[in-house]
Order: sequence, then C-alpha cells, then structure tokens
Amino acid sequence: MPSLVTEAELSTNHLTRAADLAWSWAASFLPHLVTALAILIVGALVANWTQRALQRSLTRLLSIDPTVRLFLASMLRYAVLVLVLVAALTQIGVQTTSLLAVLGAAGLAIGLALQGTLSNIAAGLMLLWLRPFHLGDFVEVLGGVAGIAGKVKEIGLFTCQLETFDGVFLFVPNSALWNAALKNHTRNAGRLVSIVVVLPASAELERARQALLDVAVKHPLVVEAPAPAVFIDNFTGGNFVLNLVCWTTPPGVAAVQRAIIENARSALAALGPEFAPPTVTRVVPPDTDPSRLMAPARD
Repeated sequence: MPSLVTEAELSTNHLTRAADLAWSWAASFLPHLVTALAILIVGALVANWTQRALQRSLTRLLSIDPTVRLFLASMLRYAVLVLVLVAALTQIGVQTTSLLAVLGAAGLAIGLALQGTLSNIAAGLMLLWLRPFHLGDFVEVLGGVAGIAGKVKEIGLFTCQLETFDGVFLFVPNSALWNAALKNHTRNAGRLVSIVVVLPASAELERARQALLDVAVKHPLVVEAPAPAVFIDNFTGGNFVLNLVCWTTPPGVAAVQRAIIENARSALAALGPEFAPPTVTRVVPPDTDPSRLMAPARD
C-alpha cells in the first residue's frame, strides 16, 4: 500500500509540473501571439489606408497617369503587408533572418511553383511600361484566350479588371493580355464608319451620292476632317454598290453606326421609288481595303 501511494503522488507531481510548464509557456507565449495578431490586423488596415492615401495624393498630381497611380498604390500596399508580416513573425519568436535565408534557398522551387503568378507580375510591369492601353480604353484580345474584350477599369500587379459593353465584369490575368495580339478601339482619335448601299441601275448616281454625303455631313458626331466620301465599290447583278465612309470619334462610333444606316435609307427613299435601296449594310473594311487609305487615321 505505501508503494501505491508513492506512485500516485509521483503521478500527481508529474501532472502538476506539466501543468505548471504549460501555464508558464502560455503566460509567456500568448501575449506575443496576441501582439502578433494585433500587428497583422492593424497592419492590414494601415496598408489599405496608405494605398488610398497615396491614390488621393497622386490624383492631385495631374501629370501622373491614372494607370501609374493605381500600380504604385498597389505596390505600396504589398510592401507594407510584407513589413507587417515580418514584424508579426518577430513577435512570436521566429528568426526572420533565418526565415529569409530559408526562403532564399527555396526561391527556385517557389519560382517554379508560382511561375504563372510571376509571369503575371512581369506582364503587369511591361503593360505599365509600354502602355498599350490606359484606364477607360476599350480593348480586345485577338489571340490567346478568345472572347476577352471590354473597357479597362483597373490595371493591377497580377490582373486587369475589364467591363464588357453589356456591363459584365472580367477578371483577366496580365499574361493573357501581354502574350496575345491586342486591339485598342479607343486609343486613336478617329474611327472609320463604312456602310454599303445597293442601288438599282436605274437610279441617278450623282443624286444618290449627294444624298449619302448629306446624311454623313449633317450628323453631329461625324468629323469634318477627314471628310466623308462616297464611291462606287462595284457593279453586280444589275445594281450599283456604293460605299459611304466617314470618320467619327471613338465615343461616338456606336451612335453613328446605328443612325447612319437608317438615315441613309430614308434619304434615298425620299428621292423616289427608283432610289429605294434593297440593301444597306454596315461593314468593317479589312486592313488591305483601299478605302481605309482615302484619309489618314487621326492620331
């Protein structure tokens, strides 16, 4: 019986000692853990605040491009988050110098695992440097991932945010925009609008030509230079095929395209039944079409 009491006392002593060690560890570690969590929370708030503050400060400087403002603000936020993470790890006893050495040794493996992410960062830097588009431009990807087209809302470190013409949100990796041919619909100051009008052979060409020119000239969104032009595209099936080309600004191209067809049909019908066009079609001339070279594009 005495031996049993001794073993019980020893077991109790072990449990007490373990509880004391656990309590001592908790008392010494938990404050550091709470401090680290507080640093992370406050640091995240500070990172977001500094990002917004830098954006507001750069907005006052009109000479800085909006694309650069967003990019610099994003870089500042990530830099603050890195410093906050290092400070939090230091609070819980992690030797950041050793951690950086380990990360440096594992850099190759991390680079291989995150090569897609790193390519997006490199693509974002190239997009910012060469600037094939700016905020507010309407861009279209011709190669790579099909179906990417929209108005540029934000250019970030990893992705770009686009908005389609019907209000759909697109979240596009930077590499998808950089590694493919890109068409910018709003970069140049002028846009060509071209319609094809089929007229019966009995119609008087000069009257039809003047009516079409009047339609283009009277539209408020059609620019004066380059001047609108009407020419005979071809003669087929006993009908004349006329081509009306005019120039407008990128914001007005949609309105001109919608109105020019209806106005052209009404103007020709008003000349008489022999001028009524059986077909009025909007076309996009290819790059090799000579009609594109009738007037230089406006830069």
